Amino acid sequence: MANLKEIKRKIKSVQNTQKTTRAMKLVSTAKLKRAEMAAKQSRVYAVKINEVLSEIAYKINQYKNGAAESRFFDKNETPSTIDVIFVTADKGLCGGFNIQTIKAVRNLLTENAEKKVTVRLRAVGRKGMAFFNFQGTELLTSYAGVSSSPSYEKAQEIIQSAINDFVEGKTDKVILVHNGYKNMISQELKIVDVVPVQSPLETLETSSLMELEPDESGEEILDSLLQKYFEFNMYYALVDSLAAEHSARMQAMENATNNAKERVGILTLAYNKARQESITTELIEIISGVESMK
Repeated sequence: MANLKEIKRKIKSVQNTQKTTRAMKLVSTAKLKRAEMAAKQSRVYAVKINEVLSEIAYKINQYKNGAAESRFFDKNETPSTIDVIFVTADKGLCGGFNIQTIKAVRNLLTENAEKKVTVRLRAVGRKGMAFFNFQGTELLTSYAGVSSSPSYEKAQEIIQSAINDFVEGKTDKVILVHNGYKNMISQELKIVDVVPVQSPLETLETSSLMELEPDESGEEILDSLLQKYFEFNMYYALVDSLAAEHSARMQAMENATNNAKERVGILTLAYNKARQESITTELIEIISGVESMK
């Protein structure tokens, strides 16, 4: 016969867990609303500045003007060294959110190892740092406490280090990897080649976002635009990742709450069955005692 006290203790324990996961879901829902708004507002600017730089890259490569020699627009089909900046969460309990990013980074390591290409990792977020440290994989730079509270200043610091190495010729490409926000219940893995700047042809033959008219300040304008492009792509990755993290944690906590509810139901059924068996046994003992006294 099952121990009634033990079953009752398990029910109480699962109910306490259910309360905790429900509270965490509510907290994540509240945080998600703010993070979602920041991500959506940043997305508009990020998309536009990427479109502008894509068109510039296209025109530079198409017409081969003076800026064509810039490494930022020079297509390198055989890079020897690549920097990968990847963003994970500082905290867990968000389902497979971090695993998706980590898998993508590991795939990049494997694919480039086969091509004899050196990959340097720059980690943002404690979960990614912990994983690769445990695996014994060297991290060039690590940033903790950034993904949970993004700031434009920190984004500048992270991306500038990678861009400086690119300008100095230490690397040939910079890739940004993060799990981004898609909607309330799903995330979308994003792998972006930050530099060299890409120029998809389909974007640019039909409509023009701007007309390039070289003048004496053209180089300064381009440098300023490139700087904004680098910094904002990094900042957007941080805020987009944070929104995705909250949506993933909200979903994970909802699933955990539902699982706890189901477990309580199973334990309650077992408790009632054990209690019924106990009562039946006691009745049999009483009846047997009465019969023996006759």
